[in-house]
Amino acid sequence: MAFQDRSLTCVDCGQQFTFTAGEQEFYAQKGFMNEPKRCKGCKAVRKGGGGHGGPRQEYEVVCSACGQPTSVPFKPILDKPVFCKPCFVAKRAGG
Repeated sequence: MAFQDRSLTCVDCGQQFTFTAGEQEFYAQKGFMNEPKRCKGCKAVRKGGGGHGGPRQEYEVVCSACGQPTSVPFKPILDKPVFCKPCFVAKRAGG
């Protein structure tokens, strides 16, 4: 089957994006039945903000080791220790 680039409209932002022949071939190989509905930018935002989608959520915490304020990219769990980057690296290196 010969695939050709197709222009699609993003359901979120309404912008046109290209569903390339290579992407169509990949979808067919994986058995995907539906074509993409979102452009790459809107897909990244929907997945959680990494990459081109913008900044990820940061949570302000106090390091359990040194007591300094820091931020982490995950929601802390109350009974689990949270470390700043230097303390985390030192703890990981120390075993």
